[in-house]
Amino acid sequence: MFRNNLKYYIPRNVDICRGKHTSKLDAIREKIREGPSFADFVSEDRPKDWDDYKGKLKREKGERERLRLPPWLKTTIPTGAKFHDIKKQLRSLNLSTVCEEARCPNIGECWSGGKHGTSTATIMLMGDTCTRGCMFCSVRSARAPPPLDAREPARSALAVARWGLAYIVLTSVDRDDLPDGGSAHIAETVKEIKKQNKDILVECLVPDFRGNRDSIGRIAECGLDVFAHNVETVERLTPFVRDPRAGYRQTLKVLETAKEINPDLITKTSIMLGLGETDEQVEQTMKDLRDVGVDCLTLGQYMQPTKKHLKVFEYVTPAKFKQWEDKGNELGFLYTASGPLVRSSYRAGEFFITSLLKDRKAKSL
Repeated sequence: MFRNNLKYYIPRNVDICRGKHTSKLDAIREKIREGPSFADFVSEDRPKDWDDYKGKLKREKGERERLRLPPWLKTTIPTGAKFHDIKKQLRSLNLSTVCEEARCPNIGECWSGGKHGTSTATIMLMGDTCTRGCMFCSVRSARAPPPLDAREPARSALAVARWGLAYIVLTSVDRDDLPDGGSAHIAETVKEIKKQNKDILVECLVPDFRGNRDSIGRIAECGLDVFAHNVETVERLTPFVRDPRAGYRQTLKVLETAKEINPDLITKTSIMLGLGETDEQVEQTMKDLRDVGVDCLTLGQYMQPTKKHLKVFEYVTPAKFKQWEDKGNELGFLYTASGPLVRSSYRAGEFFITSLLKDRKAKSL
């Protein structure tokens, strides 16, 4: 889904007690409330009456016309020196970015740095061609993509070193044409990055590797800090939204297996809203994720990338996203980032994860 990656943030120290409703967890959430929120990363001139918007937000049964974009989803055209500098560096290193391939609506803010001046970029490993064809994703697909570039792990590490990043999220296309699904390539990239700076925190948003335990284990034990794999949507809609090889139960098993292999990992996933899911189905999905030990959850609005992709069934209001954030906290997720423009890798969430990981490492010394 929203495969945003390779981001960096300023850490803050907090205490952590994982997955339980305790005073420590409440204290962490209080600190998060004091820190960056979704509102900190969107335009300051946004309408103050979002929740009073009277435009059409949902398609009725049988309607085929596309919904008009509501005001809270309108973003600015990418500009600025930082935006062009990052684009130039990525091109010079021959690296693909999911920001561009997946047509992320946050690309202008992330690459230019936004009002906080914190530029972020995205590297998509294993090329720009996926072997799967999910109905929500605009990344190109083919049965036999070009061979892997053996130099990509080193080039990715070089990009990280140049930008002086502290927290990185790496993602990739699916490569079902490879025996290991590309797990060795991703693991090598993590090792190259850690070789440059052992203190860098690395999150990998990975494919399902067709559920292969060896491939999942190779990633879980390669030195990364956060294992992310997206469930994307509710179980009922999965066959219509995702490639047939990507099953709902398989995704749950991948997240569960990663935690079994390396209990110290933080696991993370993301749900798209606006595809026709019901509240009951979203809540059940969140419960299923907690049952397999998922720590962090993001929820964002599905945006139709091209006319060939699934139409938006509903634009979910910011108030409704806030309700899902509250539900996530109630269910015991360590962190729930929920908002219309929230994507898999979300800045306020990564402030939290950075603090969590730094605190854990400090206590282990």
